[in-house]
Amino acid sequence: MIIHNTLTKTKEKIVPRENKKIQMFVCGPTVYDYIHIGNARTFVFFDVVAKYLKYRGYQVDYIQNITDIDDKIIQRAKENKKDPLMWAKEYRQKFEEDMKALGIDSPKYVPATEHIGQVVKQVKALIDRKHAYLIEGDGWYFDLSTFKDYGKLSGRKAQMADDAVSRIDENDKKRNKGDFCLWKLVKVGKELEIGNWKLEIADGEPAWATPLGWGRPGWHIEDTAITEHYFGPQYDIHGGGQDLIFPHHEAEITQQESASGKKPFVKYWMHVAFLINKEEKMSKSKGNFTTVHELLKQYPKEVLRFYLLSGHYRQPLEFSDKALKQARAGIQRIKELTKKLENIERNKNDGIVAYALREAFDEALTDDFNTPKAFGAIFEFIKRMNTDLTSDSIGQKGAEEASQMLSYINSILGIVPDTQDEIPPAIEVLVEKREKFREEKNFKESDKIRTQIQNLGYEIEDTIYGSLLTKKSS
Repeated sequence: MIIHNTLTKTKEKIVPRENKKIQMFVCGPTVYDYIHIGNARTFVFFDVVAKYLKYRGYQVDYIQNITDIDDKIIQRAKENKKDPLMWAKEYRQKFEEDMKALGIDSPKYVPATEHIGQVVKQVKALIDRKHAYLIEGDGWYFDLSTFKDYGKLSGRKAQMADDAVSRIDENDKKRNKGDFCLWKLVKVGKELEIGNWKLEIADGEPAWATPLGWGRPGWHIEDTAITEHYFGPQYDIHGGGQDLIFPHHEAEITQQESASGKKPFVKYWMHVAFLINKEEKMSKSKGNFTTVHELLKQYPKEVLRFYLLSGHYRQPLEFSDKALKQARAGIQRIKELTKKLENIERNKNDGIVAYALREAFDEALTDDFNTPKAFGAIFEFIKRMNTDLTSDSIGQKGAEEASQMLSYINSILGIVPDTQDEIPPAIEVLVEKREKFREEKNFKESDKIRTQIQNLGYEIEDTIYGSLLTKKSS
């Protein structure tokens, strides 16, 4: 299997550090609100990565962090006059419910607040190794002048930190502009015993009593503290969105390699490109986002997964009604074929060779998870199957073979729906006739059939995946 490694800027063969075992970590959400569909692109993609690696015989240990203590959470909780930890708990639950509804079941979720001890341990290691310093009344910071490899992932340097695309810790007492906070100090009064740690909520800001002082984790440190706890100081694959490359993932490398002295921290880095909404990156700060929670009320999970996987993960993907309609049409075509295969009862003419699809599908995914190419193989197969079904050259054995192939694909991509709106057989015949006329470029006859379909109470719209048929609203 070949993947593109952000660290080396090249495609590389996956060679796990230990036999067939792969340890994979993907940056999860900061749970102060529902996640947007751009976030979901990353999570759906790595769900496919985990499932396909398992199919290829790898033992995959996949974890994803949940940032459940952060400035954004504290601010949103204050605005709503809520306890920050309870606010985060509520949105963590909503996140996991939405992921389950989206068919994502491969990662183990680990929240930052359950790993305070691991965070403290790693910060103390950085202090002992002279990589961290204290700003009184503010927190413990990483000193970037002690790590000469800073920027090797992104190609950016500390002096560029002011134009970073992600969170930066501001303090005019920092030694270097790009220095980042490891442990934020918080002034507290009354103490509460919570498990093995004393917890205080002072003016709406949670803090833990530790040898570092009363405070809470910085954003970057939670990830490396978690991965070191579960994987050790080095592991195989780290994934996330493109916007996390700098400074977040750069900071992770800096922290972990400084704390352990071992390089490389991660062997392969994989990053998913932005979703584009009207030529802009989709984000909550821009206000141009749509939540997964709302989209799941409008579309089946298969349509959303199809859409999110329709572009190559390293290329921007446009978000629009048109793109979602195309995904809906693609799902409709897949389901139409599964329905036809289910209705074949004859045991004759079993000339179908379903492994041709399997070969093409596997070839696409083993080449840097090229899902658009995999989709092309699927629809070429559907086209061929429809031709053979029309000529009555597919029997029961062939139909079963084809169904098993689609089931295998679904176990990886999750794009074959269990149910579909019932379409009258007469309408289905007209749609197929129209498709044939369109292939022959006989648009006069295809337009006539479109009018017939509309008169029977259905709308038909042409997409790159075929015709999308919907019943007219009454």
